[in-house]
Amino acid sequence: MRDKGLEELVRQELGDQPGLSEKPMFGGLAFLVNGNLLCGAREDGMLVRLGKGNDGWALELPGVVQMVMGERRMHGWVRAGAETYGDDALRRSLIEAALSYALSLPPK
Repeated sequence: MRDKGLEELVRQELGDQPGLSEKPMFGGLAFLVNGNLLCGAREDGMLVRLGKGNDGWALELPGVVQMVMGERRMHGWVRAGAETYGDDALRRSLIEAALSYALSLPPK
């Protein structure tokens, strides 16, 4: 299920980022930059792509866990709960890190 409030928070953080697009995915709304997944908004939290080996700092934040799809742990992806994405500074840190990673990838 989608979380319209979270979607709006993510939109506000990303502003007029060049190459930004949105696409329904993962049962929510995914945000992409230059065709690369950046983050997602779902009813159960904000999904954030930080890249393999770049997620350790985020996993130390309260309310942040490694993303799991089915039985598979998605290394480099985290899920932030409402207590985390509701904090402006934490949400901004996660989105800025995800944006930095996505912009380091070749465009699709």
